[in-house]
Amino acid sequence: MVKAILGKKLGMSQVFGENGDVVPVTVLKAGPCVVIQRKTAQKDGYESAQLGLVELPPPKRVSKPMEGHFKKGEANPVRFLREVRLGAADAEVKVGDKVLVEVFAVNDIVDVTGISKGRGFAGFHKRHHFGGGGAAHGSMFHRAPGSIGASAFPSRVLPGMRAAGHMGHAQVTVRNLRVVQVLPDDHTLLVEGAVPGPKGGYVVVRQAKAPHK
Repeated sequence: MVKAILGKKLGMSQVFGENGDVVPVTVLKAGPCVVIQRKTAQKDGYESAQLGLVELPPPKRVSKPMEGHFKKGEANPVRFLREVRLGAADAEVKVGDKVLVEVFAVNDIVDVTGISKGRGFAGFHKRHHFGGGGAAHGSMFHRAPGSIGASAFPSRVLPGMRAAGHMGHAQVTVRNLRVVQVLPDDHTLLVEGAVPGPKGGYVVVRQAKAPHK
């Protein structure tokens, strides 16, 4: 069984636990998905399955290479494809299998991967959480970055120096989120906490690699 599913972030909400505590949750439209391609250790060197998120309406335009890829997998074209690794116990997974939200249960621990919100060009304070200097009058070091390299040697800024630049719009994985609710009829998954990306952003939900004990 594939312990992963593709979906979309619908937004945040809250639910009440049995003891009355408020639990912040992210609502995910998880699946339905279909296995488009199957890779095996004998042929490809590792075990994996390529999943496609079924959406309506389907994409209107598909490139010829992707059209042949979907035709080979005997599947309809989809917009969002991701490959997930499989274990030795998942040998029965084959092309055409459906992956539904029921692969997860309440209190399962999952990792969610998405593309973070793009923030454009940001300064080093916002981008790298610099503390800055004193704010009092006359300090002359309010929002300066500090030393970025000596003048005598190496007389240049070394690569990798934390500085202002493009922030966000990068792949981010939030680990060890607890599944709060599973709604099979609506293909919906509620996970505790925040998930990267904007509303409508695509996400990959996997079984946690290193769950908290």
